[in-house]
Amino acid sequence: MTPVKHILVTNDDGIESDALGPLCDALAAFGEVDIIAPERNWSGASHSITLFRPLRCRPTHLRTGQDAYMTDGSPTDCVRLAVLGFLKQKPDLIVSGINRGANLGDDITYSGTVAAAMEGLLSDIPSIAVSIGAFGANIDFSVASEFVALLAKNILEKGFVHDALLNVNVPHLPRERIAGVEVTKLGKRNYRDQLVERLDPYGNPYYWVGGPAVADEADPGTDVAAMRDGKISVTPIALDLTSHELLAELAKWDWGWTAPVNLPADAAEEDADTRGATRRL
Repeated sequence: MTPVKHILVTNDDGIESDALGPLCDALAAFGEVDIIAPERNWSGASHSITLFRPLRCRPTHLRTGQDAYMTDGSPTDCVRLAVLGFLKQKPDLIVSGINRGANLGDDITYSGTVAAAMEGLLSDIPSIAVSIGAFGANIDFSVASEFVALLAKNILEKGFVHDALLNVNVPHLPRERIAGVEVTKLGKRNYRDQLVERLDPYGNPYYWVGGPAVADEADPGTDVAAMRDGKISVTPIALDLTSHELLAELAKWDWGWTAPVNLPADAAEEDADTRGATRRL
């Protein structure tokens, strides 16, 4: 008998998000779904965790009736709770979303949605972050839910790599108008940010920071361009942020140090190969 797969669903929009119901219904065809979501919206929280106070997590129900848990912690805390033993079974897959608003390019450094999936990756659990290109009320989450369920089916049946997560962005379009699926790299997310200063009733200044995103000049092959063109974007994200191109270059700098500057073994071998090839030329 095939063991039941366990899927953890979380988000950064909070337990009241109306995306949770459709997403969990779609995923339930492929495993037992547990829901742990924040009590409030944590958009922009990135990979924050709770350290200096206790976490509270209590049972509740979604608007659509599914059993769930809500916590006063961050999206990352939700995953940590599940992985460290709050649930009876460690998840086989983590799905974070469906986020209101796309998480493209540089957005992933701020995104609580992507951060929850990163925490799954750090715990060696296949993870998906999913967002939809829309804000406000009356969003149809059915297409995004169906697509994520398809990804979940493939991952649970075939397995997945241990060093990457999938960041998925879905246009808010009817299924027949979606132009396809594109596997992409991260693009450059440009915003027309502004700093707006205002005064409160007591004469003290406060500030709003933000502005609209601009996608007109997106490079081909990027997640930004795919979404602009009405395609579902699937971007594999790795957590190794090392600039491998700079390893050998930095080792040549004068550090004012008596001991030699060492390179990681793989970078040293690559540098030796490069110098050997140069000599052969």
